[in-house]
Amino acid sequence: MSLSARQEGPDRLYVITAGRSGGADETLDAVTLIVAESEPTPGMQSEHAHILRLCVSPLSVVEVAAHLGLPLTVVRILLTDLVDTGRVTARHPAPAPSPASPLTSPDVLEKVLVALHDL
Repeated sequence: MSLSARQEGPDRLYVITAGRSGGADETLDAVTLIVAESEPTPGMQSEHAHILRLCVSPLSVVEVAAHLGLPLTVVRILLTDLVDTGRVTARHPAPAPSPASPLTSPDVLEKVLVALHDL
């Protein structure tokens, strides 16, 4: 928990999440990238607005939590709100290609090598 969250205590975290301790999108893991799809609007919860300003460029969930100084569980709840309303998009990192991937097949690698050699 960040210094500011420790100083504010659990009451502030309760208010930020409207009393919710669960219900966060389970697919939002620490490395999921968050991208804002809209700008903050007047009257929006300040934490939601802050997230939208932060995520103009993609940021991971854990980076958003660090910038806000809030626990990851609280940030996941806030992000779920924004995903549900279409204000942010969650992008999961692409998995590393497997050894059997067509992109790493010997034929493809040989063609790339020949093309580089021809340059």
